Amino acid sequence: MRRLSNPPPHVYSGCTFDRAARWRCDVDHLAAARHAPTTRVLLLSSLRVPVIAADPPCVHWLTVAELGQPLPEEAVYLGEVGGTSLFALAQAELAPAEACFVELRGVGALLPAEEAGVLAYARGLAFWHERHRFCGACGGPTVSRPAGHVRACPVLGSTHFPRSDPAVIVLVTHDHPVHGERCLLGRSARFVAGMYSTLAGFVEPGESLEDTVRRELYEEAGVAVTDVVYQSSQPWPFPASLMIGFRARALDDRLVIDPEELDDAGWYTRAELLDPAQRRIKLPSRDSIARHLIESWLLEAAAPVELPVMPPAVAAVR
Repeated sequence: MRRLSNPPPHVYSGCTFDRAARWRCDVDHLAAARHAPTTRVLLLSSLRVPVIAADPPCVHWLTVAELGQPLPEEAVYLGEVGGTSLFALAQAELAPAEACFVELRGVGALLPAEEAGVLAYARGLAFWHERHRFCGACGGPTVSRPAGHVRACPVLGSTHFPRSDPAVIVLVTHDHPVHGERCLLGRSARFVAGMYSTLAGFVEPGESLEDTVRRELYEEAGVAVTDVVYQSSQPWPFPASLMIGFRARALDDRLVIDPEELDDAGWYTRAELLDPAQRRIKLPSRDSIARHLIESWLLEAAAPVELPVMPPAVAAVR
């Protein structure tokens, strides 16, 4: 039996190095780190991340010595590994020729957990800086504080911090008297052709996570559920979400699909998903918690199985 594609800790959540929050407000420490020859920097290009095109690929870091100049103040401080400071900087023009810039989702599942986690961390902060250049209260420009983890409004004196939007993602099952246990999968218009996934939705103000599970499933597919049980979570920097995984059991298998949310949805047996001759759909990519939830359910079958694999596509650009 092949192991799960994305067991906890999920892809993008293996970032265990020291984020060193204690240094984020220490101007002298940060200034010294930006000049230190051994300091390492991750250069980004329009949210694309730098890798060395190898098999498997690896993250392309530069030292300040290799860069040939101190880091500018807008470089974002990520933390430290073994006493070496790590930064991210959105200046791809400084990268050497051997660095390729790729979409993180194209390589995330191929990288070691630590590297994928650092890239997700850096990408999330870069996206936040792009989208919060102006104050939401007065409209004036905001400025990045020394470490890059706060943007401040000089007019109001207010501070703005990076955010992650919580979203639930749910594997729903139902025991049919004839077909046996089946899971609910649906597709959104934004999905790649043929792909179906677990249902998901953002948490609204005044909701618990369990409330969101029940509301989203009923709104999107007309399904009432019980036995809502937490499974695991995954940071999802595409662009800025925290995916919180659940299992739930449907009270019946009737579907009332909201066309604004889903193009289609249906119930699938393990046999349909495991047998290439019966499988009419594509499963989510291997870096997603959705894929983990589905495979976990598939592997609950008594007989050993071989799970379908969709290799990730890597699109590199300069």
